[in-house]
Amino acid sequence: MKKGILTILLSVVLSAITAFAVVRVGDTGSASPLPETSGNVEYRTVNLADSDYPDFTYAAESAVDAVVYVEVTVSYRQQYQNIDPFFRFFFGDEFNQPQSREQKGSGSGVIIRPDGYIVTNNHVVEKASKISVTLNNDKSYDATVVGTDPATDVAIIKIDATDLPSIPFGDSDQLRLGEWVLAIGSPLTYNLRSTITAGIVSAKGRSMPSESGEFKIESFIQTDAAVNPGNSGGALVNKKGELVGINTAIISQTGAYSGYSFAIPVNIVKKIAEDLIDYGSVKRAILGITMQPVDEKIAKEMKLSSLSGVYINEVTKGGAADKAGLKKGDVIVAIGGAKVAGPSAVQEKVNSFHPGDESEITYIRSGKEETVKVTFQGTAQATGEKDIDGTTAFYGSKIKAADKETLAALGIKNGVEVVSVGPGKLLEQGVESGFIIRYVNDDPVSTPEEVVALAKKAKRSIFLQGVTPSGKAAYYGFGKD
Repeated sequence: MKKGILTILLSVVLSAITAFAVVRVGDTGSASPLPETSGNVEYRTVNLADSDYPDFTYAAESAVDAVVYVEVTVSYRQQYQNIDPFFRFFFGDEFNQPQSREQKGSGSGVIIRPDGYIVTNNHVVEKASKISVTLNNDKSYDATVVGTDPATDVAIIKIDATDLPSIPFGDSDQLRLGEWVLAIGSPLTYNLRSTITAGIVSAKGRSMPSESGEFKIESFIQTDAAVNPGNSGGALVNKKGELVGINTAIISQTGAYSGYSFAIPVNIVKKIAEDLIDYGSVKRAILGITMQPVDEKIAKEMKLSSLSGVYINEVTKGGAADKAGLKKGDVIVAIGGAKVAGPSAVQEKVNSFHPGDESEITYIRSGKEETVKVTFQGTAQATGEKDIDGTTAFYGSKIKAADKETLAALGIKNGVEVVSVGPGKLLEQGVESGFIIRYVNDDPVSTPEEVVALAKKAKRSIFLQGVTPSGKAAYYGFGKD
């Protein structure tokens, strides 16, 4: 009998422990305190059922239908090597002809518009000859590539469908360390569809070493949400069900998840997606500097209060930073009012702008903080290609028809203005921005189209005659190729 009573009492005690916890709350609180043990520390009981546990049900249920399974087919031709001569004698030389082969792969994607636009990773659809998308309701569609951006590993594909569920964009800049997030995707390793895992934001602005040497823009969100091969291109969402990132990579020695996963911030994804949908390519802003993190030596020499920001190693002549007055040795600490902790944060922020956009940059020079307005330039494009700011690409630089005021001030009747000088033949020859091209290979020009046409018509070399911004005659020549 006593044994039974003891069991019941123990059960009651365990239930009480499960339902309540003693929480240290400091000097304030309205609950009836337990006897104090020392100082002014107060204790109270808290009902755990009423506390703010993370609830992901809304985020999961509202976002899962907008995450899709992406299957790709990559075709390649295989050449057999070291064929035995006797084997060739019996089967013929045609056996050694390149053989067509196909390889399957898969990843995930996120529907961002109800009319069928889907964001995924570039590495998921790269070199794909066929793409198939399967929705969460098991309906499948053929997909086409709208555009890709290897620098950020973002790609946009499209299916022929309407009224699709989509995930609204959040603001990745507002993510906080320790904030809960969900990763949704289709991990290939376990052949599971629409898998949802939870974790916290472990770090922001992460970059990873690139062995390929390719230009990359990396400012990853690091989480401990479980992500495996096949999750690439899947959604990272916050508790509101908003898209805050696209899962793209893991760090692992086994190929399976080992605690570290990385996502492209949605603020990068959104800008890239809009460019690819509207223009078919990315209109990327360039600041025109080389930079490095601020280390203790730099901070000490410049009397900085912290290691945040980037130290400018070099300023590209004629670039956006140069025109704004930034110099080698300046330390950039904020762009558009947002603080930048290091190079990856600068890349992320600059990449959110288009060529021609303006922003304020805060920097430190000689111990004094100053702010300057910068107009971003664009990347080098193929000669003759039009940019969204109305200029035309010309051997790494940008040109436009000179306005009447400029021509009148220089006392000339025709010409095409070099708006900015980027890496390429004009920069190599010392051409300055503001130079007016009047003749190309002795033919007069008044429009960018005429400059490009005459340059393409040239057989071996291109000779430019014109006027510098100060009104002096100048001549430049370079090889066509």
